Amino acid sequence: MTTVSTKRRGDKKARTTFSEAPATAFFTTATESEVSQATTTEPEISEQVWRGASIAVLATAAALRLYAFALKPLHHDEGVNAFFLTRLFREGVYNYDPANYHGPTLYYFTLPPVLALGLNTFAIRLVPALFGLATVWLALCLRRRIGAVGALAAAALITVSPGAIYMSRYFIHEALFVFFTLGTVVAALRYYDTTRALYLMLAAASTALLFATKETAFISAGVLVLASGIAWGVAWVAQRLGLWSDEEKSEGEKSGRSGGRNPASKWRATADVGTLARFGGAPRVAFLLLAAIALFIFINVLFYSSFFTYAKGVEGALDTFQIWTETGNKDHTKAIYIYLWWIVQEESPLLLILGFVGALLAVVRAKDNFAIFAGAWAFGILAAYSIVPYKTPWLMLNFIIPLAIISGYGVELLYRWTARRTVHWRTLTLALMLAAIIVGAYQAIQLNFFHYDDDQYPYVYAHTRREFLDLVGEIERLAARTGAGKETAIYVASPDYWPLPWYLRDYKRVGFHSRTGATTDPIVVANETQEAELQRMLGASYQKIGNSYPLRPGVNLVIYARREVIGR
Repeated sequence: MTTVSTKRRGDKKARTTFSEAPATAFFTTATESEVSQATTTEPEISEQVWRGASIAVLATAAALRLYAFALKPLHHDEGVNAFFLTRLFREGVYNYDPANYHGPTLYYFTLPPVLALGLNTFAIRLVPALFGLATVWLALCLRRRIGAVGALAAAALITVSPGAIYMSRYFIHEALFVFFTLGTVVAALRYYDTTRALYLMLAAASTALLFATKETAFISAGVLVLASGIAWGVAWVAQRLGLWSDEEKSEGEKSGRSGGRNPASKWRATADVGTLARFGGAPRVAFLLLAAIALFIFINVLFYSSFFTYAKGVEGALDTFQIWTETGNKDHTKAIYIYLWWIVQEESPLLLILGFVGALLAVVRAKDNFAIFAGAWAFGILAAYSIVPYKTPWLMLNFIIPLAIISGYGVELLYRWTARRTVHWRTLTLALMLAAIIVGAYQAIQLNFFHYDDDQYPYVYAHTRREFLDLVGEIERLAARTGAGKETAIYVASPDYWPLPWYLRDYKRVGFHSRTGATTDPIVVANETQEAELQRMLGASYQKIGNSYPLRPGVNLVIYARREVIGR
């Protein structure tokens, strides 16, 4: 890997940074005075390497998230989400229900690709996959905060994370949720650095979309605020204890007085930097804050009211927090340590080790305040979700992302430390990082393309078995034999049937009764436990087709068809 030489003090030669770019661009140029001292006094990878590595990371992330969407049958939660989307697509109706379901953003963001590509598995899973890919891009946008190598390492860890990939290939809310969380952080940092109102509005919009996606947004928002307080507190203590050099103090004071768009990239706790003057004065700050709050409220009202067509949805958006609190204390309850155990099982243990080392170094150094924030965010959100009794594997994505970021910071420090030694040390560092990525990629491929329905893997949580698609295929074959096709009447007696409604979405005469009953429908689908009763009710006019079909662990389905259909 090529590097550029260490720059001399005072050299003002322009250099290119990733995160100096607007949200719509990848690269732009900034003077050295605009770049953190921590990332200019050490060797840096070349721009050519940075560009090539960034493209490679994004291309790999896209391939792992977009390939063979239909390979994995829908989870029952995906089936429920797909039901709401189908109704929105076909009838133009969506009414938010706070009792059992999450926010509306997933359905409205998925509507455009469904309109363009049709109502199919690829179209509905495309949106989470794209948001998962965009999360990798946001990690690269942190180059100026954690260094080029650190940003690449963080993005690479997210790229090959088995869980990040698995949840990005799910039609559920989590990929959108973590994108909006990280988007809020990146936009807020850009506003702090540039004082441009655009980024404050982007931060407000991202926060609003976070709350419009899942009711657990209050946990993420609370942890982000707490982590910010910890970062500022450490900076304040470091300054009072004299841990900053005179040059760093001078840099902070100069930035605060200048009113420039870009002070030192590290957060400063000095009074000068914190003055309202740099942000345009108290009246401008007050106006922008009011505008940000108004935008936050408007976006939430827009989505929860189904674009001003369902007023009760706004009331439900407030009720959901109480409902979720009750649910979080009684459903899916597990031991407090389960997330740590799942990480060790499913993610590379290096993610935890590097994350811990990175957070520890950030506190010890007390200079890179964003790293302190990222460490507090990662382990704070892990602690918060561990304390809550409700635990499911997809919630792990909320701390995998910040863990990857603080791990990237640790890799950056290790890279710079080895850069001052022999080339063999640096090669060893890069080899270790490459090994971690290869291991993660292997685990990701095994989980997502081979063992996607194997419940021995923690991420495979009551997932639909692949044999379920055989049941769908059998129903389609029998429906074709009736001569009625999509008009074939189908009686579903099993109380457990999701995601079957999605796979039978084009059939016009499907009844989901959740119990056995008298019927003359040509096709009957039941739970294996209902079979004895079903045989008594159907009599000799029906015949069982094949054996049982696994739906998910502990749930097996059977098919019965009228004999005249089988004989055709």
